[in-house]
Amino acid sequence: MADAPGAPARTAPLLIACALGIERLALRSGAAPGPVTILRTGMGPQAAERAMARALGDDPSASDAAVIATGFCAGLAPGMHPGDLVVADETRDAAGRTVCTGTDVLAAALAELVANRPGRPGRAIHTGPLTGSGHVVRGAERAELRATGAIAVDMESAATLRSAVRAGPRPVAAVRVVVDAPEHELVRIGTLRGGISAFRVLRAVLPAFFEWHRSLLLPRR
Repeated sequence: MADAPGAPARTAPLLIACALGIERLALRSGAAPGPVTILRTGMGPQAAERAMARALGDDPSASDAAVIATGFCAGLAPGMHPGDLVVADETRDAAGRTVCTGTDVLAAALAELVANRPGRPGRAIHTGPLTGSGHVVRGAERAELRATGAIAVDMESAATLRSAVRAGPRPVAAVRVVVDAPEHELVRIGTLRGGISAFRVLRAVLPAFFEWHRSLLLPRR
């Protein structure tokens, strides 16, 4: 519906989806410059898909929300470290099907953030395919997924973004923070140094998310 004459234009909201309580805690620590919702979906693709469908279906004001799927992930490429950032240029589901492609604007915003804050918010930024899984990936399965070209894996991004685009056309993106990698496997998030590092990075990347959202609102030339 169009805005009434004389009424201020409504700003399309930003919805940031994550699976875990510790991820939501990190994301809620930054002040948002506009209409931003942090949605905790729960773990696993089914929970993520259901939560996103409810969030976009139950709230009319979120019908055109831009969506970022974020949180922790497992790195697949040798040389990755906890705290590295993964910007998906392609998000795939567990069957290898492409759900959506990525955004150069978000990758550029994250690169600028890293450049302006030496040592934070990540050791490195990796851009490439992010693949989905229905379970936590460990050991030899990492190598199998790496052979498909994927650089990282998580359980919720593909389901989150698939549900988002099904609800209507909108900008979507996936950005993840490596919590463990082939040489740095964690037993439990939040109990080891790598988990703490990933938490701090996730908290620090919010300005790049907001910059991406702001860029979507600029007039097209």
